[in-house]
Amino acid sequence: MEHGITAVITKLVFQLFIIIFLAKLAGEACERYLKQPSVLGELGVGMVIGPYALGGLITLPMIGVLFGVPHGAETSSIPVSIELYAVAQIAAVILLFVAGLETDLKKFIRYAGPAAVIAIGGVVFPFLLGAWAAVLFGVAESFKDPLALFMGAIMTATSVGITARVLTDIGKLDTPEGVTILGAAVVDDVVGILILAIVVSMAHSGSFSLAKVGMIAVKAVGFWLGLTVIGILLSKKISKFLLGFKSSGAIVAIALALAFFASALAEMFGLAMIIGAYSMGLALSNSPIAETLEEKMAPVYHALVPVFFVVMGMLVDFAAMRSLLTFGLVVSGLAIVSKVFGCGVPAMGVGFNTRGSFRVGIGMLPRGEVALIVAGVGLTTGVIGTDIFGVSIMMTLITTIMAPMILVPLFSKGGEGRRRKGIGSNEGLTGG
Repeated sequence: MEHGITAVITKLVFQLFIIIFLAKLAGEACERYLKQPSVLGELGVGMVIGPYALGGLITLPMIGVLFGVPHGAETSSIPVSIELYAVAQIAAVILLFVAGLETDLKKFIRYAGPAAVIAIGGVVFPFLLGAWAAVLFGVAESFKDPLALFMGAIMTATSVGITARVLTDIGKLDTPEGVTILGAAVVDDVVGILILAIVVSMAHSGSFSLAKVGMIAVKAVGFWLGLTVIGILLSKKISKFLLGFKSSGAIVAIALALAFFASALAEMFGLAMIIGAYSMGLALSNSPIAETLEEKMAPVYHALVPVFFVVMGMLVDFAAMRSLLTFGLVVSGLAIVSKVFGCGVPAMGVGFNTRGSFRVGIGMLPRGEVALIVAGVGLTTGVIGTDIFGVSIMMTLITTIMAPMILVPLFSKGGEGRRRKGIGSNEGLTGG
């Protein structure tokens, strides 16, 4: 038993060495030669060394297959070891905690209303187009078919993690567009959880209980708002408590512990862990300790966060996409159009100009880990097969790669993202 545990840990440590080392090399190449965010290099490395590519072919002495599909996981939505996936999820928590710390709380509150409006458009349009495409291509029999509903649910997701990483890398996280995108993405995730609950309920029983869904909604939304509000109210006391420690590293360690605590609570209340992490970071963003935490968290962030994006790249199974290649390409196109217009048009209605609205629409484009979570639920519950899961991977991959490639030039060109006359126009905020 002890030997088995040692072997698992040894393999995990070696995998982390390969992942972090190659992620940094690829990230450097992307930034230096391609003038693109390092996250694209990290995703690319994951696809190359993943279990469906070179990782499943390379065997090392005493390690075995480098990144092969774990035994018994052939039909699972996660083709990497539980240990490696767990490290990736911890990295995602750190990513969103830091993103919360770097968000201006006052701006977040100021743009909460516009973000909610944008989020609604970013859910309704993708859901309808996803379900419609499934029926149009004969993948589902009707709009009431759970498979069509699952396709719609997968389309609604927005990856908070990927967008936050890109905005952080280019220094635009704290702009009106950046704050609005993050706020809308968080709302998207909360609404997406509710849609997922409805679809799973219908898949199991053929109908859904409005009372049950209502309870899920109250619990999820209530927890999210409650955690954020309580965190904000207690932020100064938490800051004072942390500043009372004199031992080296205590401030970062306890702050991270709080982020993990909030993440675990979020998962227990039916939300994604990353939402809890972001809420805790946001609560502390306006505290006296925020700047110190940002500085001390930087080494942890740069060391671990790339692991998350590499592992996301590893989930790409190119073979699973072949049977529904045309459907996958159409779905990917609809995924782009539905977010750009579904979020961009409402953005114009809440005070953003054309430039800012396009930034918001593109910022909401990547589906990332959230879509994979939803697709994974569909796969493990038997509602969708590996072919539809492959389509989900394709759509996630295309939208995730396209977002930073378009978003970076949109911001680098500069220019205000808000109309001079409109909501927030007299607050001296710009999108450039």
